[in-house]
Amino acid sequence: MEWGNVTAEDLIDALREVDWSSPPRPLAEFFSRFTVPKSSAAWNSRLKCNLYYYRTNYFIMIVLILGLGFLRRPLSIVAALSTALCFAFLNDSFAGTFSEKVTRTVRQFSPHLAAKMRPPFTPVIRGRRSAKRSIYICGQPRSAFVAAASLVSFFLWYVSCGLLTLSWALAIGLLATIIHASSRTPNLKARLNTFREEFRHVWRNHNVL
Repeated sequence: MEWGNVTAEDLIDALREVDWSSPPRPLAEFFSRFTVPKSSAAWNSRLKCNLYYYRTNYFIMIVLILGLGFLRRPLSIVAALSTALCFAFLNDSFAGTFSEKVTRTVRQFSPHLAAKMRPPFTPVIRGRRSAKRSIYICGQPRSAFVAAASLVSFFLWYVSCGLLTLSWALAIGLLATIIHASSRTPNLKARLNTFREEFRHVWRNHNVL
């Protein structure tokens, strides 16, 4: 797979659809083999490859930087968690897993309510389901949960007066991510993992057709 041909929109779609439950890469691998890219094309390809391969490491690193910035503002930590949950809902795998676990927990206390939390039936057209399907969380459109989490986050940030701290922490976290992704030389395991994910994506699309 040639990462230079992958657009930013394709990368965002891949990060939205991929499973984020995989454990982070080992620190010995994460902090090794740093080199300067030889050209802008090589830097562009390396940046996208590392952002996809080390996505869990970068997410944890940004969360830790945010946590350090909010040590003296406990309410801001809650706001940061609410913001992280808002972005997590945008990932298809997380949204489905979250909905399934909540519905399973509710079923233990109220099976009738759990039945109402099931997603709507997706019609089958010509023997196959539509490739573009809507994501539901606990029986409600995902956009409703994202909007609710966004409103709660904005209110908590406003009350805690931590927007300036958030801006600095996010800037430092994103800068550290870009520097690492730009200088970390992609190893063979990263390339093989990329090919495996590409094969899964092609095979999934083949099954849909």
